[in-house]
Amino acid sequence: MSHAPVTVALETRPLEWPEAARKQVEEALTHYPNRRSAVLPALWIAQRTWGWIPPGALRLVARTVELPEPEVFGIATFYTMFNLQPVGRHHLQLCMTVSCSLVGADRLYEHLRRRLGIEHGETTPDGRFTLRKVECLAACGNGPCMQVNEDYYENLDEAAVDRILERLK
Repeated sequence: MSHAPVTVALETRPLEWPEAARKQVEEALTHYPNRRSAVLPALWIAQRTWGWIPPGALRLVARTVELPEPEVFGIATFYTMFNLQPVGRHHLQLCMTVSCSLVGADRLYEHLRRRLGIEHGETTPDGRFTLRKVECLAACGNGPCMQVNEDYYENLDEAAVDRILERLK
């Protein structure tokens, strides 16, 4: 799956599920007593399909699960796992809760910010990295923790973060 930025045209044109994604959505719908209950899996499939969830995909999910568009938007904005803006190929999410902050997350954020030359929510000019501060990645006993796309890294320090960045380049 590519996480390269998607063109603005994708935001405005009507979207339909590509065949593989449509099959995944249809299969997900079979696990729920009604269509609306499948909104989270449908949003996840949309994000995997387009690399983020553009407005057209929100509308498609709403049609698919038979929910009003504002309700689907509310759900998508509530969960930090959904990206409503394009993200870099490597989405770096650093846990900033108290547990991780006490063992160095603030220091690691500053290190990442300086190393990548971007702030919270920004993407490097080459489209490789997006940096975000997030709340609780559920690794309270092994902080600081960072999620990179769908992979988790725990017990981090600056050297470990630098090794991760080098492997991702």
